[in-house]
Amino acid sequence: LVQLVESGGGSIQSGGSLRLSCAAPNYSISRSRMAWFRMPPGEEREGVAGIDNIGLSTKYADSVKGRFTISRDNAENTLYLQMVDLKPEDTAMYYCAADPRSYYDGSYFRESNYLYWGQGTQVTVSS
Repeated sequence: LVQLVESGGGSIQSGGSLRLSCAAPNYSISRSRMAWFRMPPGEEREGVAGIDNIGLSTKYADSVKGRFTISRDNAENTLYLQMVDLKPEDTAMYYCAADPRSYYDGSYFRESNYLYWGQGTQVTVSS
């Protein structure tokens, strides 16, 4: 079973910054498109940021453009999400996901494309 492990979440005041990490102890992420999704309290999971297998192309939800940056270090086998100027509406459980398919249908935020998921890391933004 492929495991993805998120870390870096926590409680922070509005305007603050956090960096989330996603490690894959038993899987090489270099072959996969990767993404961050989030699930706000009482709401459905939504796409936040996506990145291709090399790091050439990225995609962001409109709500986080200019504030969040997705990146990857394939040598370290780690995916990152740098979040700045955090807002209360960013409060959610954040999930790392991997799409290992050779064929790409063009959507970074289609949940069914992602075969591997982490357990999530909680981000809580107050005030």
